[in-house]
Amino acid sequence: MKHRTPVVIALTAATAAASAMVAVAGPATALPPTDPAAVAARAAGTASALVADRPSVLQASADEAFVQHQVITTDNLQYVPFDRTYKGLPVIGGDFVVVTDAAGQTKYTSVAQTRPIGELSVTPKLSPAESVAVAKGELKTVANVESTRLVVVNTTGAPALAWESTINGTRVDDHGELGVSRLTVDVDANSGAVLRTHEHVTGVSGTGTGWITGSVTLDTTLSGSTYSLRDPSLTTLTCQDSSTNTVFSGTDNVWGNGTGSNKETGCVDAFYAAQKQKAMLSSWLGRTGFTSSGGAWPIRVGLNETNAYYDGTQVQIGKNSAGQWISSLDVVGHEIGHGIDDNTPGGISGNGTQEFVGDVFGAATEAFAANANDPFDYQVGEEVNLVGSGPIRYMYNPSLAGDDNCYSSSTPSQEVHAAAGPGNHWFYLLAEGTNPTNGQPASTRCSGTGALTGVGIQTATKIFYNAMLMKTSSSSYLKYRTWTLTSAKALDSTCGLFNKTKAAWDAVSVPAQTADPTCTSGTPTTSPTTSPTTAPASCTGTNATDVSIPDAGSAVYSDIAISGCARNASSTSTIAVNVVHTYRGDVKLDLVAPDGSTYALKATSSSDSTDNISATYTANLSGEAANGTWRLKAQDVYSSDTGYINTWTLTL
Repeated sequence: MKHRTPVVIALTAATAAASAMVAVAGPATALPPTDPAAVAARAAGTASALVADRPSVLQASADEAFVQHQVITTDNLQYVPFDRTYKGLPVIGGDFVVVTDAAGQTKYTSVAQTRPIGELSVTPKLSPAESVAVAKGELKTVANVESTRLVVVNTTGAPALAWESTINGTRVDDHGELGVSRLTVDVDANSGAVLRTHEHVTGVSGTGTGWITGSVTLDTTLSGSTYSLRDPSLTTLTCQDSSTNTVFSGTDNVWGNGTGSNKETGCVDAFYAAQKQKAMLSSWLGRTGFTSSGGAWPIRVGLNETNAYYDGTQVQIGKNSAGQWISSLDVVGHEIGHGIDDNTPGGISGNGTQEFVGDVFGAATEAFAANANDPFDYQVGEEVNLVGSGPIRYMYNPSLAGDDNCYSSSTPSQEVHAAAGPGNHWFYLLAEGTNPTNGQPASTRCSGTGALTGVGIQTATKIFYNAMLMKTSSSSYLKYRTWTLTSAKALDSTCGLFNKTKAAWDAVSVPAQTADPTCTSGTPTTSPTTSPTTAPASCTGTNATDVSIPDAGSAVYSDIAISGCARNASSTSTIAVNVVHTYRGDVKLDLVAPDGSTYALKATSSSDSTDNISATYTANLSGEAANGTWRLKAQDVYSSDTGYINTWTLTL
């Protein structure tokens, strides 16, 4: 038997560990195909194998390794987040997500890193103390430094070694006011330049007040003879006095007095809103809790600021100009929405998108609660009247608050709350359309003509949340367009949701991207209960042009263009392959769909020394439109033997 020299780099320790855990659970075929554990195991295994092959989309260099995280399952797809290290150091901007279907087939990848790191020295010239002194200069006052670590920054500009510190203190905001800050600063470990700052305190300046939700029911916890504002099923969800960080408690299970300036009353509103949001996440999105581990943060009422914020450890609720606590449904929903954003792949959204993300969750919480004292209206902070001038933002018409309705190249550089305008407008058009019939106001489009019909807020929220699960640290309006189109396509094979999502983005002038998926659908030419013995001529194709497969080299492709097949592919599509090769175990084969989805056909084997591959593979391609260019991907991953693709036939 020939000795094989592997070219594909072995699994990293973290990836290998993840694969080992999958193996302990038993092969996926031994478990029910819809069993959640089996689905997650298949997704984890597929992602591990993909990453082990180090495909070019990862932009990986030799000194990089990958850390695989827990599989997130929702609706039809599984999302496997990864972080990246370089010579053992965390890479900021190196995260990515692998998306699979329930069968474990790779559907999409979402990668933040756009270029390889290459060769980079990890020996710093600056000391940690010197870098901290630079980082402290980014705040007005500094209370403490939480941590300092050495990282590699690969976000903008050339990759660089940096000291990363997280510091607490105060900063001057965009309005010239002093506010709380929890800031992460990356300082170039050689030059001392500030490469990147990341503010964890994410607030809704102008979006909250101390109005009362009225008579509501709260789920509280009884311990002995004492009740407390602690959720009985999500015990990390509490409401506290921000002056003492003490959970509100009492002996009668009766809370608040209806006065907006009373902290306990503020906690009634906040706790009620948080519990409604928890129920909305479970009912609409299948998400348990707020954090990535199913937990929550304390909500603290009593911040002596005209503001509210989330900072990664808590939600703080301040007051309006009349001294009332601003814990309305949309304010609390917005702040917890920032936490959900922070606890999905890629962390808090950037490039002007983070506030519209919060507004989506605020609107969804308000809609789900259906509270008569705070009716669902796509206005932000209308009940809290922060500074006495009514709502701070209007999702259906952002210009009413002075924000842009339409996206432009300047949107990402705007103040973050103003930059929410195009995203809020897009979400409203997706959910309600231009002329709602449910009492919501009409909305206009920035470009194009014709009325838009909405999908409803529940479906719109589901599309958006599934897009967030593909999010990376390079998030932007342009990438959210691609992610939501991908999400909509996965949720609805008829392309109805896809078309409405695309129309809403077009209507707010967010341009099409080369990474955007396409979606087509049609009616099968035969009865769904009858399997035709042969496919129509237009639904099959052959490529008999030889394609050389380089020894231990890069992947090569052979293409077949399908047209005139106005339907989705079959669940029993076949791929007949003839590859001439002197050691077939060297060769890995995949089928690449027109939208880029990859279906594994044949794995490599260091012990299969037989010549040639002559096989017909069956694949469930029913989620793919048949028309388009399909590609047979072949790669020789071991040295010493060569071959070529002779011919292949695709029958859809």
